Amino acid sequence: MVARAQAAAKTRQRLLAAAWRQFAGRPFEEVRLGDIADEACVSVQTLHAHFGTKEALFVETWSWRMAPEGARRDAAPTHDVGAAVSLLYDSYERDGDAVLRLYAQEERIAAVHEMLEEGRRWHRGWVERTFGALVEGVRGDERDRRIVAMVVATDLLVWKLLSREMGLGRKTAERIVTDMVISAKGAS
Repeated sequence: MVARAQAAAKTRQRLLAAAWRQFAGRPFEEVRLGDIADEACVSVQTLHAHFGTKEALFVETWSWRMAPEGARRDAAPTHDVGAAVSLLYDSYERDGDAVLRLYAQEERIAAVHEMLEEGRRWHRGWVERTFGALVEGVRGDERDRRIVAMVVATDLLVWKLLSREMGLGRKTAERIVTDMVISAKGAS
């Protein structure tokens, strides 16, 4: 019984890893379950037994990939804005392009939209947890505006603008974002 459970867990991990490679590299509509199953060395029936639908596999795959990242980001130092931004940029450098491909699909696929909305809520919470000391004692609309400024400064699209579109090096981009976050402390 234990060996069977271990084998099922390994199969599930292979499927998630194969699904990540497919979903991260191609639009949702172009990903075929047969390709994922082939890559994981299982049948499509086995894939369905583990996840049900393509949408369920998609959501589970992104959760599987991002859960460790969430824990890593939550360990960001709250007293060092530069270090927190650097940790965030580690994530953007690793998975940013895959998330940008998701943005392009958001209006067409409900599961993508729901996942991105959850990601936006999570990011705002991360900003509040990580940079909350910068707005300590500030209340109401003023606090909300400052938090929003920090959310914008640390958004993936700012990384894309600075790194991909403007061609700035990572160190320069991180410094700009760090400055933006720190300046939001005094925004009014």
